[in-house]
Amino acid sequence: MRFLGNIEAKTDAKGRAFLPASFRKVLQASGDESMVLRKDEYQPCLVLYPLSVWNQKTDELRTRLNLWDPRHRQIFRQFTAFAMELTLDGNGRFLLPRNYMKQANIEQDIRFIGFDDKIEIWSASEDPFMKPEEFGAELAKLMGEPLF
Repeated sequence: MRFLGNIEAKTDAKGRAFLPASFRKVLQASGDESMVLRKDEYQPCLVLYPLSVWNQKTDELRTRLNLWDPRHRQIFRQFTAFAMELTLDGNGRFLLPRNYMKQANIEQDIRFIGFDDKIEIWSASEDPFMKPEEFGAELAKLMGEPLF
């Protein structure tokens, strides 16, 4: 399952947003009906995980933790406690709770970004991208290709 794209949208007065049609198609093709929403661990955005992907990520995290270690228990607790399951309504909308919107500095204008097997939701006022020349240089360095 791969989500691709950068799509601008708006939330309504109640904080509802339409999941972009291209993302809904990927979700439907996967057979997932539910998604999990949580604040990103590092950046000011929200992340939507299809339920199967969320379960896979949670299982992966759990295998790396010793739940007898109090610090590991805190990590697992914090990762799962600040997540919520949601489903799309018949129109393809879902609710972004106010507290989640506040954590990501989201007001009304948002940006959906396909990020491999999950979807990021950013405030449209945030710019999550590198400058093109910086992106090219970093990509070349990462891939081990010589710069021109």
